[in-house]
Amino acid sequence: QVQLVESGGGLVQAGGSLRLSCAASGSIFTIYTMGWYRQAPGKQRELVGTITSGGYINFADSVNGRFTISRDNAKNTVYLQMNSLKPEDTAVYYCNANIRVRGGPASNYWGQGTQVTVSS
Repeated sequence: QVQLVESGGGLVQAGGSLRLSCAASGSIFTIYTMGWYRQAPGKQRELVGTITSGGYINFADSVNGRFTISRDNAKNTVYLQMNSLKPEDTAVYYCNANIRVRGGPASNYWGQGTQVTVSS
């Protein structure tokens, strides 16, 4: 019923920038919090940052000051601008959204993930 489709990952040198996008589609009634998580090889998935429907933003300490998050509610899309990238930012980045579908409850949805690789 709901799909999250990510785009924008790739390979970049340390110090470079990338912008990720995630668009939600389907039988959407309301989108609450949207955000990004990442998972590096051999590690658990971790929070990168989230943004509520009202615009409140929360970031992990490891990316605070380097990454920004924004959303376009008209397009059901969340963005992650990543600047000053470091090799330790290398991971698969997953979009997450808490969405209420038409005639149903709110649930958490995940995108398929997009690879971000930062070379030193």
